[in-house]
Amino acid sequence: MLHPRPTVVLITGCRGRLNAAPFSWNTPVSEDPPTVAVAVGRGSFTRECLRTNPEATLNVIPPEMADAAYALLGIELEPSSMVSIPGLAGAVAIYEVRIAGSVEVGSMDLVLLRVLAVRARAGVADEDGLILEKANVALHGAGNEFFRVDPRPLIPSHP
Repeated sequence: MLHPRPTVVLITGCRGRLNAAPFSWNTPVSEDPPTVAVAVGRGSFTRECLRTNPEATLNVIPPEMADAAYALLGIELEPSSMVSIPGLAGAVAIYEVRIAGSVEVGSMDLVLLRVLAVRARAGVADEDGLILEKANVALHGAGNEFFRVDPRPLIPSHP
């Protein structure tokens, strides 16, 4: 019942190849230092890669890139400045991250990712975050279903 949720594509690397996996179980957990948590299956290839190489990129994807959530085929990558793992070209925002720790929760590891650098597409964010009228984000529902955010605010912002 907690879906749909914003989806990020976590790109990791190990065994000489890149890995992309979608995660809707993600949330910011600290502003200072900037840290995001992602629930990763303990036996997954993504988790194996994070144990081998603690660097990754967390890519906030627009709805039109929902297919990128499951494969890197035909997807353009762009180099990162602080980590060895590239980001997804065309992403709304790219977070360059490094593992800061993890906590076992059932069959998942809640992986804490320290944010080293962030870049967003020009004009889509301000000091408060994304401007949804200018850049939508993919929301993951059940299975392979993705949705768009309705950019109309429920409560008007205060001047």
